[in-house]
Amino acid sequence: MILSIESSCDDSSIAVTRVSDAKLLFHKKISQEVDHSKYGGVVPELAARLHAVALPNILEECKEYFPSLKAVAVTNEPGLSVTLVEGVCMAKALSISLDIPLLPINHLKGHIYSLFIDKPKTVFPLLVLLVSGGHTQLLQVDSYDSIEVIATTLDDSFGESFDKVAKMMGLGYPGGPIVEEYAKDGDENRFDFTVPLLRTPKLAFSYSGLKNQVRLVIEENPNDKQDICASFQRVATKHLVHKLKKVLQSKSFDDFAIVGGASANQYLRGEIQKLCSKYSMNLHVADLRFCSDNAAMIGRCAVDAFGLSKFASLDDIRVNPRTSF
Repeated sequence: MILSIESSCDDSSIAVTRVSDAKLLFHKKISQEVDHSKYGGVVPELAARLHAVALPNILEECKEYFPSLKAVAVTNEPGLSVTLVEGVCMAKALSISLDIPLLPINHLKGHIYSLFIDKPKTVFPLLVLLVSGGHTQLLQVDSYDSIEVIATTLDDSFGESFDKVAKMMGLGYPGGPIVEEYAKDGDENRFDFTVPLLRTPKLAFSYSGLKNQVRLVIEENPNDKQDICASFQRVATKHLVHKLKKVLQSKSFDDFAIVGGASANQYLRGEIQKLCSKYSMNLHVADLRFCSDNAAMIGRCAVDAFGLSKFASLDDIRVNPRTSF
């Protein structure tokens, strides 16, 4: 078995995964959303202190698995440096005390593997749209070691833009689910926001301009929250679909996936499903429980890393807060 640890941001999580069939045997996550909501976003130092309490408490529940562990996996990149350190320190301590090797895992790669939790086989090649609070990337994934970044954001991420729009309207944190809920009862055509980068062939994403458009509309229509949310969500998603269409005009894929915390958005899933139907692609999505940060996805990724002997020594494992792939 492999014990995996996730502490890249504000979720403390530990999982145990069986190597032979990728079966998830144990998983627990403690969210810090309530603690950070009063500040309108994650406070890194507070998150680190909360990890220092939560992770050992979860680990206590995993002791029965210790004799069967063959490795300890931990998210070491990217993320908040002060929170990543909490998980890496725990992983190093377990590696020494249990005499088992370390597996450093890229957090973004973990999101890709969230598609395969409890599944012994992966589906590659795969075109992946990764949307979260920190990242918006389009990836061509051919194998564990072969990941090409086709497009990334020039500024804000898809998920971050939802959080900022919610904050501008005083709706609370995290903003993604709140904006989505407000949008359900709104008129998505009420405000005709401009789709970002619509006239450029550049394969990239951008949300800072759209966010500013929304800010101006909020100032003029402060009470039209539902219509603003619906209109914003429509255009934010249309931007993604527009750039995806450009890629699919020159490349063909049998399988497409959405991963990351913002992939839980049902409106986004519906629009991507339409796109996949148009281009005859199979759509893969993670279970809603595993869209946000969690150790189960790190453990599933670690199963493949274990098979490829992607081990690191105590001195080699490093915290890399801004690493992509």
